[in-house]
Amino acid sequence: MTILIADDDRVHVQLVSTRLKKLGFDVAIAFDALQAFTIAIRTAPAVVLLDVYMPGGTGLEVLKRLKGSSKTNQIPVIVISGGKNEKTPSAVKDLGAAEYLCKPVDFDLLVQTLYRVLGMPFESSPHLEVHK
Repeated sequence: MTILIADDDRVHVQLVSTRLKKLGFDVAIAFDALQAFTIAIRTAPAVVLLDVYMPGGTGLEVLKRLKGSSKTNQIPVIVISGGKNEKTPSAVKDLGAAEYLCKPVDFDLLVQTLYRVLGMPFESSPHLEVHK
Protein backbone atom coordinates (compact mmCIF):
# COMPACT_ATOMS: atom_id res chain seq x y z
CA MET A 1 0.00 0.00 0.00
CA THR A 2 1.53 3.29 -1.13
CA ILE A 3 1.31 6.63 0.65
CA LEU A 4 2.25 9.77 -1.24
CA ILE A 5 3.96 12.43 0.88
CA ALA A 6 3.78 15.81 -0.86
CA ASP A 7 5.83 18.33 1.09
CA ASP A 8 8.81 20.58 0.34
CA ASP A 9 10.21 20.19 3.89
CA ARG A 10 12.79 17.49 3.25
CA VAL A 11 13.44 16.85 6.95
CA HIS A 12 9.72 16.29 7.61
CA VAL A 13 9.48 14.03 4.56
CA GLN A 14 12.48 11.95 5.67
CA LEU A 15 11.17 11.50 9.22
CA VAL A 16 7.63 10.57 8.18
CA SER A 17 8.79 8.41 5.27
CA THR A 18 11.18 6.39 7.43
CA ARG A 19 8.53 5.74 10.07
CA LEU A 20 5.85 4.81 7.54
CA LYS A 21 8.21 2.36 5.84
CA LYS A 22 8.84 0.72 9.24
CA LEU A 23 5.07 0.22 9.48
CA GLY A 24 5.13 -1.63 6.15
CA PHE A 25 3.88 1.11 3.84
CA ASP A 26 5.45 1.94 0.49
CA VAL A 27 6.16 5.65 0.17
CA ALA A 28 6.18 7.94 -2.85
CA ILE A 29 7.52 11.48 -2.44
CA ALA A 30 6.78 14.78 -4.16
CA PHE A 31 8.53 18.03 -3.26
CA ASP A 32 6.30 20.41 -5.21
CA ALA A 33 2.71 20.77 -6.36
CA LEU A 34 3.24 19.60 -9.95
CA GLN A 35 5.11 16.50 -8.83
CA ALA A 36 2.37 15.74 -6.30
CA PHE A 37 -0.38 15.62 -8.89
CA THR A 38 1.76 13.78 -11.46
CA ILE A 39 2.86 11.12 -8.98
CA ALA A 40 -0.70 10.68 -7.69
CA ILE A 41 -1.91 10.03 -11.25
CA ARG A 42 0.97 7.63 -11.93
CA THR A 43 0.98 5.64 -8.67
CA ALA A 44 -2.64 5.83 -7.43
CA PRO A 45 -1.60 5.94 -3.76
CA ALA A 46 -3.90 4.72 -1.00
CA VAL A 47 -3.58 8.12 0.73
CA VAL A 48 -1.94 11.48 0.03
CA LEU A 49 -0.28 13.43 2.86
CA LEU A 50 -0.35 16.95 1.47
CA ASP A 51 1.36 20.11 2.68
CA VAL A 52 -0.43 23.41 1.99
CA TYR A 53 2.62 25.54 1.18
CA MET A 54 4.83 24.14 -1.59
CA PRO A 55 6.66 25.44 -4.64
CA GLY A 56 4.86 25.30 -7.96
CA GLY A 57 1.41 25.85 -6.49
CA THR A 58 -0.35 25.40 -3.20
CA GLY A 59 -1.55 22.20 -1.64
CA LEU A 60 -5.06 23.60 -1.99
CA GLU A 61 -4.58 23.71 -5.76
CA VAL A 62 -3.30 20.13 -5.71
CA LEU A 63 -6.29 19.07 -3.61
CA LYS A 64 -8.68 20.69 -6.11
CA ARG A 65 -6.97 18.90 -8.99
CA LEU A 66 -6.96 15.56 -7.18
CA LYS A 67 -10.64 15.81 -6.32
CA GLY A 68 -11.47 17.07 -9.83
CA SER A 69 -9.89 14.13 -11.66
CA SER A 70 -11.73 10.86 -12.17
CA LYS A 71 -8.38 9.07 -11.73
CA THR A 72 -7.70 10.50 -8.27
CA ASN A 73 -10.95 11.80 -6.79
CA GLN A 74 -11.42 8.72 -4.57
CA ILE A 75 -7.96 8.95 -3.00
CA PRO A 76 -8.21 10.24 0.58
CA VAL A 77 -6.10 13.31 1.27
CA ILE A 78 -4.78 14.26 4.70
CA VAL A 79 -3.63 17.87 4.67
CA ILE A 80 -0.74 18.65 7.01
CA SER A 81 0.25 22.27 7.43
CA GLY A 82 2.33 24.52 9.62
CA GLY A 83 0.31 27.55 8.61
CA LYS A 84 -1.66 29.43 11.22
CA ASN A 85 -4.66 30.46 9.10
CA GLU A 86 -7.77 29.56 11.11
CA LYS A 87 -9.83 29.12 7.93
CA THR A 88 -7.56 26.49 6.39
CA PRO A 89 -8.98 23.42 8.21
CA SER A 90 -12.54 24.13 7.07
CA ALA A 91 -11.36 25.19 3.60
CA VAL A 92 -9.56 21.90 3.00
CA LYS A 93 -12.53 19.91 4.27
CA ASP A 94 -14.78 21.87 1.89
CA LEU A 95 -12.41 20.92 -0.95
CA GLY A 96 -12.69 17.24 -0.08
CA ALA A 97 -9.80 16.52 2.29
CA ALA A 98 -10.39 13.62 4.65
CA GLU A 99 -8.50 15.28 7.52
CA TYR A 100 -6.41 18.27 8.51
CA LEU A 101 -3.43 18.02 10.87
CA CYS A 102 -1.13 20.78 12.14
CA LYS A 103 2.66 20.71 11.99
CA PRO A 104 4.59 19.66 13.83
CA VAL A 105 2.41 16.60 13.62
CA ASP A 106 2.50 14.00 16.36
CA PHE A 107 3.44 10.76 14.63
CA ASP A 108 1.06 8.64 16.71
CA LEU A 109 -1.81 10.95 15.73
CA LEU A 110 -0.75 10.77 12.09
CA VAL A 111 -0.70 6.97 12.16
CA GLN A 112 -4.06 6.83 13.95
CA THR A 113 -5.52 9.21 11.35
CA LEU A 114 -4.02 7.19 8.48
CA TYR A 115 -5.46 3.93 9.77
CA ARG A 116 -8.88 5.50 10.29
CA VAL A 117 -8.91 7.04 6.80
CA LEU A 118 -7.81 3.71 5.32
CA GLY A 119 -10.46 1.82 7.32
CA MET A 120 -7.80 -0.28 9.06
CA PRO A 121 -7.95 -1.27 12.74
CA PHE A 122 -5.53 0.93 14.67
CA GLU A 123 -5.07 -1.62 17.46
CA SER A 124 -3.07 -3.85 15.11
CA SER A 125 -0.60 -1.08 14.36
CA PRO A 126 2.93 -1.55 15.68
CA HIS A 127 3.18 2.26 15.83
CA LEU A 128 4.29 2.39 19.45
CA GLU A 129 7.38 0.29 18.68
CA VAL A 130 8.32 2.63 15.83
CA HIS A 131 7.79 5.79 17.90
CA LYS A 132 10.63 4.97 20.29
